[in-house]
Amino acid sequence: MKKKLIVILYCAALLMTATLFANNQSAVSESKSLLRCGIARTDITPTNPVQMSGYGSRKGLSHGIHDPLNVRVIAFENKGKKLVLVSTDVLGFYGGTAEQIRSVLLDRFELAPSELFLCAIHTHAAPTVTMNEKTAHPNNVEYTGILTKKIGSAVETALHLMTPVKVGAGRGYSPVGMNWREKRIVPSSAGSSQTVVNLGRNPYGPTDKEVLVTRIVQSDGTSIAAIFDYACHATLLGGRNYQISGDLLGLAEQFVEKILGKSFIAPAFAGASGNIDPWFRVLPEFNTEPGWIPEPVLLATLLGEEVVHTFRKIDTFSEHGEIRTLITTLKLPAKESKDFMPSEPRQAELTITAAHIGQIAFIGFGCEMLTEVGMAIKKASPFPYTFVITHCNGAAGYLPPADLYPEGGYEVQTSHFAPEAAEIVIQQAGKMLNELHTD
Repeated sequence: MKKKLIVILYCAALLMTATLFANNQSAVSESKSLLRCGIARTDITPTNPVQMSGYGSRKGLSHGIHDPLNVRVIAFENKGKKLVLVSTDVLGFYGGTAEQIRSVLLDRFELAPSELFLCAIHTHAAPTVTMNEKTAHPNNVEYTGILTKKIGSAVETALHLMTPVKVGAGRGYSPVGMNWREKRIVPSSAGSSQTVVNLGRNPYGPTDKEVLVTRIVQSDGTSIAAIFDYACHATLLGGRNYQISGDLLGLAEQFVEKILGKSFIAPAFAGASGNIDPWFRVLPEFNTEPGWIPEPVLLATLLGEEVVHTFRKIDTFSEHGEIRTLITTLKLPAKESKDFMPSEPRQAELTITAAHIGQIAFIGFGCEMLTEVGMAIKKASPFPYTFVITHCNGAAGYLPPADLYPEGGYEVQTSHFAPEAAEIVIQQAGKMLNELHTD
């Protein structure tokens, strides 16, 4: 009897040990699959006068700061896979600067190329980012060197301060953006008339009103960040403005952060806005007339309030979001040119970067994509929330849909791409998103 009891107790002990081991292994496995996130914000406001981006007519240097510029970083990690989203309050990374800065960041932090989204909010009231010492003002070259270091420091901070988080997403809508392809009938030299497309207001043209928001919450319930995406140029201020400003998206970021707390960050990303301007556009300055609300502040606040409303309604979260990423560089058909032989088809490159965290997708394009193209990509996406991001990992210029080429207009005239390029991009984007969704 005694021996039997010893055997029973021994077996029970073994079973308990095995159960504890299994539970422990399960807890370890679960811990490893938890989504972690780090955030950082660094001031990148120029300290010296600089050449400003966005308007060829503006020749002088900046003379004053209306509001600060920042770089904001959200870094995610799950089971060793990373996703680093960088939102920078500048026009864009032109002249090879995207490739140069990305190379520095990828090497320093041992990131896969698909794990880094280096993006600009496309404010037209920021310094020109350039490393070209022959053509650029020395202050801008110096500024770009400082900017590169500050982006690196922000990424390092975000990666170092990782903590378990939960993420959720929501959508709102804003009327701030307006299609700029205004059609006018003008007389021709032959006595007849023709329709031309100018930059202006087209209230009946397509716009993507959607405001997408991701809410990031720590395990103790504290909200630490809101990522938001909206399709509109940051062009409230025009070529006669010489004050540094984040313009529409930059001022909206600042508003959201002011409302939601000092340690909170709200990086903005520019959606497919190649033909979308704010309702008020290219103003010469901030109007200081008594009683007047300056238009950049008015519209940025309107957008920022919708971000906050949407943010506060998000109440469903996931803490186990898997991260997957993809990147490709397409060689797209380019416009015909007298500079190449007919036997040598002309091509233009475009980088597409895609990622997802659970049911939230991010897809970045190194171009100024027109809104119809971005809306088609969202419509075809298998994800419930698809953040279409432009000015990301490159700067290949305007990408219009084929049906706008016969009408002409600024985007069509300046685009490097042939009419069929947009449809190829839509198909490739859909393929990448579906591949992420089904893996």
